[in-house]
Amino acid sequence: MSVQERKQRERAERERLIVATARELAEQQGWDAVTTRRLAERIEYSQPVLYSHFRGKREIIGAVALQGAAEMAAAVRAATSAASGPRERVAALARAYLDFAARNPAVYDALFQLDGGLAYAREDTPEPLKDAFAALLESLEEVAGDGVPPGLFTEVFWASLHGLATLSRAERLLPEDAARRVELLVDRLAVL
Repeated sequence: MSVQERKQRERAERERLIVATARELAEQQGWDAVTTRRLAERIEYSQPVLYSHFRGKREIIGAVALQGAAEMAAAVRAATSAASGPRERVAALARAYLDFAARNPAVYDALFQLDGGLAYAREDTPEPLKDAFAALLESLEEVAGDGVPPGLFTEVFWASLHGLATLSRAERLLPEDAARRVELLVDRLAVL
């Protein structure tokens, strides 16, 4: 291995460590606890080393969001691949999405609540974000209904899931009705 290859590998490892540490700290204490000073202390590198990878917290949030988008896409695809039939796929998608949001609140915030400097719904949207949307679209396009563009339907269904995830986390909805909400969403929004 050349010196250049070793340096690139070490740089990539440091970057993974920064992102993993930021994510861990955010999941434990919230994003307000994530500062470059605290990250530098935890990973035992200087702040200038952090800044050589990320210009600041915003870019770190963006990196966590991209990682989370890939994980969410994988979770949705795994859940929907095991389902038989359109209704079961849509219900599995909804449960997988809401479970991901509940299990990974800081990552979910990085994806959909915080400014990570990422472009959404544009030509320059990063590939992991496009793929996460595609994971939703794959199961929803067949239930959009006649004359309804599948992408538009996916946006509306996703917005509904986001609302449920956000309101549930803020304890604005009765927890005992969570499963019924998913059933209602699937039965009333999707054309099955």
